[in-house]
Amino acid sequence: CSRPQKVCLCPFLPIHPLKVSTCLYIIQHPAEESRVLRTVPLLAACLPPDKCKILVGRRFSEDRYPELATVCRNPNTLILYPGAEATNLEEVAVMSSGPSVMIIIDGTWSQAKDIFYKNSLFRLPKQVQLKTNISSQYVIRTQPTNTCLSTLECAAVALTIMEKNKSIQETILRPLQALCSFQLQHGAQIHHSKEHLLKNGLYDKPMPKNKRKLRRMELLVNNVKI
Repeated sequence: CSRPQKVCLCPFLPIHPLKVSTCLYIIQHPAEESRVLRTVPLLAACLPPDKCKILVGRRFSEDRYPELATVCRNPNTLILYPGAEATNLEEVAVMSSGPSVMIIIDGTWSQAKDIFYKNSLFRLPKQVQLKTNISSQYVIRTQPTNTCLSTLECAAVALTIMEKNKSIQETILRPLQALCSFQLQHGAQIHHSKEHLLKNGLYDKPMPKNKRKLRRMELLVNNVKI
């Protein structure tokens, strides 16, 4: 895990990489590389190298990334990104008959949106989303809503669905739970979602002046005027 001995996560990683048929392509925003507590390295440590490929960048052209372009044109490739055009992954998994490839964008919600909409390659695969009420266990980082999941958590849920194996989710989440536990023991605080803070009057930062951002925050509290 490349962490100091006192907070080593190796005991919480699987002894052998998980055997999965689904291949993940993690499209990582460059800003995520500098984050100390990012989850993608933990995800990669749980999977075989050929089943978890990480590409870092903001723009992905066909000329520069021919392998990725081929993957995006593959009819068995899915991209995990929520929206009106997205199909619930459970429905797709039922119809799946062979190994699949899944693209997951790693970054903040605004970074992921920027990558998705400014790269035409990512609108070639079938768009899917997770239909789940699971609350994020990544409690040391603030999420927009209670049900927004980290990249590792999204991958864990998605792989569990695609592989039809519930133990995958438990195995992949174990190092994340240990990471959060270690950080809380060493002074980190539990971060409630922005949704929770707004609904309970605990949001202590200045409200945004940008109307679009302000509207987004109003939606977090069910359209109650802030």
